[in-house]
Amino acid sequence: MESLIGLVNRIQRACTVLGDYGGDAAASLPTLWEALPSVVVVGGQSSGKSSVLESIVGRDFLPRGSGIVTRRPLVLQLHKTEPGQQDYAEFLHLPRKKFTDFALVRDEIQAETDRVTGKTKQISPVPIHLSISSPNVVNLTLTDLPGLTKVAVEGQPESIVIDIENMVRSYVEKPNCIILAITPANQDIATSDSIKLARDVDPTGERTFGVLTKLDLMDKGTNAIEVLEGRSYRLQHPWVGIVNRSQADINRNVDMIAARRKEREFFATSPDYGHLASKMGSEYLAKLLSNHLESIIRAQLPGITSLINKTIDELERELDHLGRPVGVDAGAQLYTILELCRAFDRIFKEHLDGGRPGGARIYGVFDNQLPAALRKLPFDRHLSLQNVRKVVSEADGYQPHLIAPEQGYRRLIDSSLNYFRGPAEASVDAVHFLLKELVRRSISETRELKRFPTLQAEIAAAANEALERFREDSNRTTLRLVDMESSYLTADFFRRLPQEKEKGGNPVATAGDRYSEGHYRRIGSNVSSYIGMVSGTLRNTIPKSVVHCQVREAKQALLDHFYVQVGQKEGKELAELLDEDPALMERRQQCTRRLELYKSARDEIDSVSWVREV
Repeated sequence: MESLIGLVNRIQRACTVLGDYGGDAAASLPTLWEALPSVVVVGGQSSGKSSVLESIVGRDFLPRGSGIVTRRPLVLQLHKTEPGQQDYAEFLHLPRKKFTDFALVRDEIQAETDRVTGKTKQISPVPIHLSISSPNVVNLTLTDLPGLTKVAVEGQPESIVIDIENMVRSYVEKPNCIILAITPANQDIATSDSIKLARDVDPTGERTFGVLTKLDLMDKGTNAIEVLEGRSYRLQHPWVGIVNRSQADINRNVDMIAARRKEREFFATSPDYGHLASKMGSEYLAKLLSNHLESIIRAQLPGITSLINKTIDELERELDHLGRPVGVDAGAQLYTILELCRAFDRIFKEHLDGGRPGGARIYGVFDNQLPAALRKLPFDRHLSLQNVRKVVSEADGYQPHLIAPEQGYRRLIDSSLNYFRGPAEASVDAVHFLLKELVRRSISETRELKRFPTLQAEIAAAANEALERFREDSNRTTLRLVDMESSYLTADFFRRLPQEKEKGGNPVATAGDRYSEGHYRRIGSNVSSYIGMVSGTLRNTIPKSVVHCQVREAKQALLDHFYVQVGQKEGKELAELLDEDPALMERRQQCTRRLELYKSARDEIDSVSWVREV
């Protein structure tokens, strides 16, 4: 029987160490802690809650006093050990420190409470975690909560009544919570705070165990038989009567073994409760809770196993997302860096080739921006009648041209071709900007790189440095295309012009009209036609140059220089590149610890289930 409860206790203890309780899970699934049943002790102030816990444990270890003594939840895990072993206690906030003197346990509970709440009568929902190992206990997890109260006393805020009730409700509303409702026998059951609260959250009474304390303090001639036999208020589980140590016993330091013996004698010799003696007392209560827990755990094992398996799958996916730990030797580190670079490079190429969005914007530069920029060039102003006359006249100097204004034509063409430099450079810069943006996006989309901010920065710097080299080369090559158009004009274009005019029936201009307005208009029109032809050529060749020098190089050699630099680094320098984000490292460690916990829990549950089947 205790193997199942002990298993749950060990799992809960591991959950406590990892902080995997109270809804603080990485995933949307409920935590393992929430899926496991536990017992919550509920009662009014001075109802005897602490004495019931001490009776179950068999040790005097809780702070005592008047008014509100329990000011923080106390999660108490009991671990049954082999006979003859010494009792000891451990606190979660003091790992690896064992207490064998339980008076010191009481002092530590008080000190830890004061550390959070101060030496006041304030309360805090932050629990204290205490485990007690002893041969004299049953495997059990109980949570002691502040006592319910009806009025605030001096030193407490007016909201203390609501605050305590809300804290208690946050525990007892959970479907896996077993409510241990403590009520003094010398109090009318109809006014019991714990029963009232239990009825609100558990109207059928399936999760509630009623406990009557202080039976020995009832007025003479009265008894609690109607309550204990379930006639006054019926629950699904039997009521249990408890006789705690009296204040005089506490003052005389009567130990719990003697107190238990005295409790058994009280019920055995009582004329009122003698017929119920076998089902009364703290020892019976502990066994009753243990048996009930064992049956609940057995019924819930399939659901718990399903939760564990789902959480294991989720944690493994998260670990894959976070990445596995990197090796410590230089070879493994270099391999990891190169693999990460290749992952980034693959995503970058997918953006360019259309597997991911972004590459189409480069085509937009050539299909929209470049043609628009070419159309906006100021050729209408540059080839106006006034400017053509001015350029041609200045080109002739003191000797006017004899047949055709050769120098005027060349000056007009050269100055017009110079305007193409702007759109050419703008195309280079636009593609450069888009490539830099794709580098940034590719780095952010390379999931494996998120672990290593230093390597991210180095790859970004190396990629941008390479893109800058490609831009400079592309700028030179593209401007060279413009310069080549100026260096050698297509003479056949102009040679065809007079013939075409003559075929159309218009005679070639005579010497008399070479300086007329029509003559200059014809020159401007001829130059405009030639510039239009060159514009069409550059519209096709500028994209070729840009793609060849920038896009193609980025696809083939974006990180080539970086690979050379990384190959020359020593082990320490490689380790610096793989310096992870501390938050990610902490998250991976948490996931790893939780994964180990859940796998261990699954293995232990499987082994216990197999043993029981056999």
